[in-house]
Amino acid sequence: MNGGCLVVQGPPGTGKSYTASRVIASLLAAGKKVGVASNSHKAVINLLIACGNAARETGRHLSGIKVGGEATGPVFTDNPNLHYVANNGAAAAAYSSGIVGGTAWLFTRPEWEGVLDFLFIDEAGQVSLANAVAMARCAKNLVLLGDQMQLEQPVQGSHPGDAGLSALQYALKNTKASRPDAPVLHAVVPADYGLFLGESRRMHPSVCRVISESIYEGRLNAHADCARQKIVVPANANGLITVENGIVFSGVEHDGDIQQSDEEVQRVCAIFQELLGRQYTDKDDKTHSLALNDFLFIAPYNAQVRSLQAALPANARVGSVDKFQGQEAPVCILSLCSSYGEYGSRGLGFILDRNRVNVAVSRAQCLAVVVADPRIATTPAGSLDEMMLINLFCKLATP
Repeated sequence: MNGGCLVVQGPPGTGKSYTASRVIASLLAAGKKVGVASNSHKAVINLLIACGNAARETGRHLSGIKVGGEATGPVFTDNPNLHYVANNGAAAAAYSSGIVGGTAWLFTRPEWEGVLDFLFIDEAGQVSLANAVAMARCAKNLVLLGDQMQLEQPVQGSHPGDAGLSALQYALKNTKASRPDAPVLHAVVPADYGLFLGESRRMHPSVCRVISESIYEGRLNAHADCARQKIVVPANANGLITVENGIVFSGVEHDGDIQQSDEEVQRVCAIFQELLGRQYTDKDDKTHSLALNDFLFIAPYNAQVRSLQAALPANARVGSVDKFQGQEAPVCILSLCSSYGEYGSRGLGFILDRNRVNVAVSRAQCLAVVVADPRIATTPAGSLDEMMLINLFCKLATP
């Protein structure tokens, strides 16, 4: 790179942080000055930890500074040459070489202009365009890490033109889109824009295939070892789940439900009880009985999340889609909870949003179960966008 911007798109389980950390370690070994930024200190620290692991693999040690956030933790104990700086204003004087981690509050300061060779922005799909532009002044080269087909940045208020887009959305805006008022994003980063990590080390091929065809233009494949993942089905089983892996649609009709469905809560609990204790084989060919922590329970609305929390055992991993981005489990159960025709003010576009469905289903290593009113498939489409949403639902219903 020589004064440009590179996008590294990492779909679920493809090792975005692993890849980025090895690149950063190589740059540091070559004497480059590298910054790591994101919206949160947690995201920055996670990437710094991965960078430390990558450096030690080559017999080196991660050195530099981490600015702001927590002053203690494994990122410092594992990397004694990485020093904590509490004050953004004191960071430039404390930095001489190596890596520097922080948020926009650090890298937008005027004393950092032109200091770094590279700035890596992690979770760039949730970093605002304004913040990315302001931070970019600190480095000669900009690397955006993320996946535009997962959760977008939370936007409040109205932003003119492209100002409301994230950094990643802006970089991957399809300039040939027929609707300039609603820019269409490239689902897969074009080869002349950046790198696409196309091998998932999380999802079983039967789960990955549906996600790949529905979201990533058929370009995402599962690592060969993921095919070993399976859940033993008892002989002559005739319950709710009769497959070893893949995506299962569990239909339950109900009426008048918008953000919470007792019928779906009951179905989710029944599926959980049926699967609990079954033998699960992971991608390393190790087997254990499915326990509570091997399940993720996801719903689009907080009302349904609270109902599931009340019905499931304590410490069950229950939450909205936003809570579980980056996490995984052998079994993921998604409850859409809205009755046919009862989509509320957020509409069908919320519960069937491609990015949110992608994040929810792709948490599953082995089995993803979608619990929903099957009549949603017969919803009259009022636009091409709604037709695409219903088509995605039909894909999940008949994987």
